[in-house]
Amino acid sequence: MSTDTPTIVLVGHGMVGQRFLEALAERGLTATHRVVVLCEEPRPAYDRVQLTSYFSGRTPEELSMTDMEFIKDHGIELHIGDPAEHIDREARTVTARSGLTVTYDTLVLATGSYPFVPPVPGKDAEGCFVYRTIEDLLAIEEYAKAKATTGAVVGGGLLGLEAAGALKGLGLTTHIVEFAPRLMPVQVDEGGGAALLRTIEDMGLSVHTGTGTQEIVTGDDGAVTGMKLSDGSELATDLVVFSAGVRPRDALARDCGLNVGERGGISVDEQCRTSDPHVFAIGECALASDGRVYGLVAPGYEMAETTAATIAADEEAAFTGADLSTKLKLLGVDVASFGDAHGATEDCLDVVYADSRSGTYKKLVIGRDGALLGGILVGDADAYGTLRALTGSVPPIAPEQLVLPAGSGGPAQLGPSALPDEAIICSCHNVTKGTIRGAVTDHQCTTVPEVKKCTKAGTGCGSCVKVLGQLVNDELEANGVEVDHGLCGCFSQTRQELYEIVLALRINTYQQLLDRYGREGARGGDGCEICKPAVGSIIASLAPTIGADGYVLDGEQASLQDTNDHFLANLQKNGSYSIVPRIPGGEITPEKLIVIGEVARDFGLYTKITGGQRIDMFGARVEQLPLIWARLVDAGFESGHAYGKSLRTVKSCVGQTWCRYGVQDSVRMAIDLELRYRGLRSPHKLKSAVSGCARECAEAQSKDFGVIATSNGWNLYVAGNGGATPRHADLLAQDLSDAELIRLIDRFLMFYIRTADRLERTSTWLERIDGGLDHVRDVVVHDSLGICEELESLMAAHVANYRDEWAETISDPEKLSRFVSFVNAPDTPDPVVGFVPERDQIKPDLPLLTIGTRPLEGSATR
Repeated sequence: MSTDTPTIVLVGHGMVGQRFLEALAERGLTATHRVVVLCEEPRPAYDRVQLTSYFSGRTPEELSMTDMEFIKDHGIELHIGDPAEHIDREARTVTARSGLTVTYDTLVLATGSYPFVPPVPGKDAEGCFVYRTIEDLLAIEEYAKAKATTGAVVGGGLLGLEAAGALKGLGLTTHIVEFAPRLMPVQVDEGGGAALLRTIEDMGLSVHTGTGTQEIVTGDDGAVTGMKLSDGSELATDLVVFSAGVRPRDALARDCGLNVGERGGISVDEQCRTSDPHVFAIGECALASDGRVYGLVAPGYEMAETTAATIAADEEAAFTGADLSTKLKLLGVDVASFGDAHGATEDCLDVVYADSRSGTYKKLVIGRDGALLGGILVGDADAYGTLRALTGSVPPIAPEQLVLPAGSGGPAQLGPSALPDEAIICSCHNVTKGTIRGAVTDHQCTTVPEVKKCTKAGTGCGSCVKVLGQLVNDELEANGVEVDHGLCGCFSQTRQELYEIVLALRINTYQQLLDRYGREGARGGDGCEICKPAVGSIIASLAPTIGADGYVLDGEQASLQDTNDHFLANLQKNGSYSIVPRIPGGEITPEKLIVIGEVARDFGLYTKITGGQRIDMFGARVEQLPLIWARLVDAGFESGHAYGKSLRTVKSCVGQTWCRYGVQDSVRMAIDLELRYRGLRSPHKLKSAVSGCARECAEAQSKDFGVIATSNGWNLYVAGNGGATPRHADLLAQDLSDAELIRLIDRFLMFYIRTADRLERTSTWLERIDGGLDHVRDVVVHDSLGICEELESLMAAHVANYRDEWAETISDPEKLSRFVSFVNAPDTPDPVVGFVPERDQIKPDLPLLTIGTRPLEGSATR
């Protein structure tokens, strides 16, 4: 470019800065202007929203939002690790730390924010950190591994809970200290905070609300040893993370005389222009014209678009405020808020659903005219996309139905098709339903990735992707386009259709099914990682009926299995494996307890009693698995199938045998059910429980099938689910005899296996299936399709032909040959598998993360 080419200088290269560069490119400004970027961090823009995922294995490259080809193609001059230090507004120059001075025609400040650290004594001690950048995370991880066993997070907001999750993931005993009376005080109300608190405390974290930090206590070496709190208590901790909020980074603006707010933030007008017409400010450093500093990425993106449009002078643009709706997963818990979540609007009403057992809380704020004004969702935020899009309008169903669990006439049945075209689907980029429909109809987009590229919907926080997929399929079908519902690129049939083909034609190998029914280009091939385990599961569940070998490691079946099934054990994070014997109903003799203790002692395994009433043993190397199981099988144990998509456990209370409240023998029934359905391969894992009375000590209503005793027999509940998206089970039938109960469970399980999608839990399946619970009841209880006899016979064949996988494995030398760390050196143990002591047991000794690469955990040569 010539020397008279106008220059745009961007100070800061975070998520908002990168979006600004893209907006410039979209308007052709990178071709007509010189664009210079001064970036403080040692890496280009990355996804700060997903920062914590770094601890679960995402590399900086995977977090990166910067395509260097984009930077090169548009001639952008990107200076990494060279922040701006001085602005001369009169000369219109910016000087960087390196001494580089750039003259600008337009200056855009995207300096973001900095973590607020309370001014308490000891805040700068060794062991105190903030939680803002990848470098912060690296420092926390290194210190935690070397010097800490306990950590405390100051702040219980969004970032504070993410930081607490990171410390817990690093193996530290973790505390959260929040000055407000509840967690996430900005996003949730008292009820939502209480639900969140219960769930987080159940995870083993200690929460201290309504108290502040008065002092960081240090030892003689100057390192952190504890905290003094404002309520007079003291907390022992080796590491402190400050996550008490952020403040706008406006120092550059202050130093060069730009107007800033009384409480911080660079003052801007509706075009994001500062008090100097040649200088703009966007993102977390800007104080918008409505007097607010926005700390979310979506408003920052809107500011970036507004500024680029203003510079281009080819369209009118204004930033007058933004939607503060947000959906996050914190410590595995879904939390969302949207619209007027706290009911600040005058004369509004609340509709609330709360289930303290599952940690679910939902509140909707409804105007007097029936319009949905906002809401809060904790524990179950699946309806967030639909509800947020309905905000400001009168929903087509009653408000109370919107908060009821799915399957009860709630949002899952409402669906995105009920939304008006003007409803905002993607708040990050302000994309409406009408725009998405237009991408399909007018721009011939036929897939979600194509619609993302065309509209940018789903490319921000990602919370709208599920709704986006439904809208794309709905619009394609409305236009007469046949939507491909095939299992994968190898099969045009769904999992349900493949199940029926295998059953009807008695196809008993994957290759036979692929060659006969695979897509044109897939026949004769090797298949893919999606269909191989799915078909392997179908063949295993129908093995006795179709004449297949039910043993998952025989012949072709072995090549179809996922990693865990491949070694009949769960792979752990350092490359070792877990040993989980079946203990039906949680009932075990002293002799068997002694065997487990001796095995764990002799092989140096970590032991833990699980929530499913069995004993896990962790830390076995792959070559040790047969040796361990030989001893367990000899003592009468069998595989607990903790590794398989099959029945895990049937939990029970002690029932009428011991408990004064019990009305039925829940232990006997739990044992009978677990022994009946053990090894049953299914689309996803199955869990069950039997409670001996209505007090529900076994928590049967959070299981795939749960049984509760009554004075007249048994009540059967189905499609419950704990985990990240809890669902309360539905009552299928009541007051059943033993025989009636087992017959209905047989039918229910086989109907689920027959009709569910790949990796679909019973809870999701029931919400998706046409007719929901009523249809399942018609089929399973009333035999409306006339298939119950077949369902029962399929289950009977499974029960009659069950074989314990580990008992078969240890008796066959050929099968044992696979259990080696290295095929070319079978006697060599994996050197990556290491342990360190913790609480008189062991834990994985993992390598520290490094910038740019992540050492493999386990061996790639197996």
